[in-house]
Amino acid sequence: MASTISGFIAIVAVGAMNAVSRTAQTVNRVSEVNAEIRFAARMLARDLANLYRDSDAENVKLIGASQGAEMGGPPFLTFYTVGRAKARGDQPEGDVYEVEYFLGTRQEEKTATDRATIGETAEESMVLFRRLWPNPDKDRPPGGVLTPIAENIAAFHIRFYDGKDWGGEWTEEMRSLPQLIEVTLATAPPEKGDPVLETFTISFPRMVEPAADATGPGGSQGEQGSQERDVSTSESSGGQDNSGGSGNQNQGDQGNQRQGGR
Repeated sequence: MASTISGFIAIVAVGAMNAVSRTAQTVNRVSEVNAEIRFAARMLARDLANLYRDSDAENVKLIGASQGAEMGGPPFLTFYTVGRAKARGDQPEGDVYEVEYFLGTRQEEKTATDRATIGETAEESMVLFRRLWPNPDKDRPPGGVLTPIAENIAAFHIRFYDGKDWGGEWTEEMRSLPQLIEVTLATAPPEKGDPVLETFTISFPRMVEPAADATGPGGSQGEQGSQERDVSTSESSGGQDNSGGSGNQNQGDQGNQRQGGR
């Protein structure tokens, strides 16, 4: 009788230890997934916040299509961004890069780096890829360094706001930038719990037109200093604000007020 009870207790103890181990593994995996998708969202938001802008539309690039858009194919977002971290340390690079985010599979990553061929196999879990192309040239086929940044991604939704309506596509024929871009990343539903969701919005204020009496390089620098990029995320915010122009203006206003008081 005593041996039977001891055996039963041992079985219960082993079962409890296995359950605790499985729970710990599940918690660790959920934490890893949360960290991956947040890292991917912040990286994409940072790249968009540093979007390269120019008064000549030919020098600016931003195209994309959301998941389920009319043009078909995997969702993607391609644009020029300004960065200081070199993609290839042993080769000369400028500070303007072409960056592309799209969904694909690990298997196809081994044999292809083209968005047209990656993402056609739906049986495997989808991966969010980032392609960084130094010294982009419209006369050459796209290239660059391909890096997976988040796995097990089930949704990559992009919405573009043109000032009147929201849409799921932004093409080169637009010849301008949208006022807002909303990006949503979501993981595949786990066996237990809810999928992880990250959403953020980027705004692109219109570039200030040169003043009629503005001459010299100082005028253009003031215009660049007045541009702002606002980034808001569901759990964090990124981006950079250039406040040089506004700071000079505030100091000038305060100086005028003091002189008026005298």
